[in-house]
Amino acid sequence: MTPAVGRVRFDRNGLVPVVAQDVATGDVLTLAYANREAVERTLASGEAHYYSRSRSELWRKGATSGNTQRVVEVRLDCDGDALLYVVEPRGPACHTGEQSCFFTSLAGEGVGVTTAGDHSVLFGTMVERLAGTIAQRHREMPEGSYTVSLIEGGPERLAQKVGEEAVEVVIAALSNERLPEEVADLVYHLLVLLEERGVGTEDVARVLHDRHG
Repeated sequence: MTPAVGRVRFDRNGLVPVVAQDVATGDVLTLAYANREAVERTLASGEAHYYSRSRSELWRKGATSGNTQRVVEVRLDCDGDALLYVVEPRGPACHTGEQSCFFTSLAGEGVGVTTAGDHSVLFGTMVERLAGTIAQRHREMPEGSYTVSLIEGGPERLAQKVGEEAVEVVIAALSNERLPEEVADLVYHLLVLLEERGVGTEDVARVLHDRHG
């Protein structure tokens, strides 16, 4: 047994909840469970391992999807009954194609109430959600999809589109008209270009973190 695992308080079923967090963005990616063997394999390999309660078996994240998680650090909470995997994700964490499993917002009487001035806090969430949708289009390649047509056009066409959208942003900035709309168009085309080139938003976030963290 790995000495550190002896400090973990597993429940009566031999499991401990595990929260996975993106090291670059700080986003919470998923909540899963691990048994003793899963934790030991994670610590030994540096790759996230969990225990599936529905299948009653050990599994390595990304074994079938390719969306693996390299574990930078494993942290134990103060009570010893929960773990945090700080990870570098390679692809979406969620089986739906979303970057994080926590993409559904529940609004209550005093929660989730936004005003016009509050929408800036949603920008990062919307970018990740859009990136996940674009990745899904790339995997499924549905007929008639504009995203698919851009990807099929190749990097030259995509780079050209990004350039065109950047010019539109400049014009909007100088005229003070439709700037949010033109920036949104540019962000979308940038995300499609990243997807076509196989570069994840987490890679960009990591560069930003290294420069300004």
